[in-house]
Amino acid sequence: MHSGPSPEVAGGAPVAPISTNISVEGSHERAEHLVDSPHAVMTCTDVSVYYGKFRAVNECTMPIARHEITALIGPSGCGKSTILRALNRMNDLIPGTRVTGQVAFHEIDIYGKDVDPIEVRRRIGMVFQKPNPFPKSIYDNIAYGPRVTGMKVASMDDLVEESLRGAALWDEVKDKLKQSAYGLSGGQQQRLCIARTIAVRPEVILMDEPCSALDPIATSRIEDLMVELRKQYTIVIVTHNMQQAARVADRTAFFTAEAAEGSGDRTGHLVEFDKTVKIFGNPADKRTEDYISGRFG
Repeated sequence: MHSGPSPEVAGGAPVAPISTNISVEGSHERAEHLVDSPHAVMTCTDVSVYYGKFRAVNECTMPIARHEITALIGPSGCGKSTILRALNRMNDLIPGTRVTGQVAFHEIDIYGKDVDPIEVRRRIGMVFQKPNPFPKSIYDNIAYGPRVTGMKVASMDDLVEESLRGAALWDEVKDKLKQSAYGLSGGQQQRLCIARTIAVRPEVILMDEPCSALDPIATSRIEDLMVELRKQYTIVIVTHNMQQAARVADRTAFFTAEAAEGSGDRTGHLVEFDKTVKIFGNPADKRTEDYISGRFG
């Protein structure tokens, strides 16, 4: 399967740097290899998503670079989560959903006829907005994925420990692995869900507003964890928190919604995609500037 054409950054002529209360100074260190043309582990090319006849997102084109954090930002209803779910075929679970264009993972169209969506979701994991631990023990939450996917594991105990360490949770739960996951705090439950995701050894981790239900301390820990996980995984995060995007993301995609002529339906569009320091410091499109500066959204 041939990959699509190299995505280009959306937007018009550069505008003057804007003054906002969002700063990338003092943010987490960016990926050292960050360049203008990233090596993409995934590529969206002219991706549109329909719910029945309604087009939720129109022709999104962007690369997702290996070992980077890509943030999707924009006002409510602009298609951020829709695009995120399209990256591992979670939209397949919604009746009437249709995806056009190409979502390529290592140059293979994940919507191809011979592609197994279950394998797609194993290799491209998802962490949801609210922590959703299974009604099982902490141990069994982590072991569930490897068991049901038939992963060959030399030692399940070692895999559980490795996954919990990877999610910076091991030291907090190592003495209560047989206890219910429901006994953990909200922040711990979200890190447990991250550990459960990495237990099946994905390459990409999708996160849909993973901190929106958490307090500031738990949010900070998740952000630190994302930056650490970036060394091993590629991460795509949807967030309404622009400060969070500025702190953790290497690249940022700004989406907005536009009303279709003759109807009240609003379709999401990718306005601009670039390095986070560029998006927040000198965006190429005035709509991005207006959103980041708080003029709308």
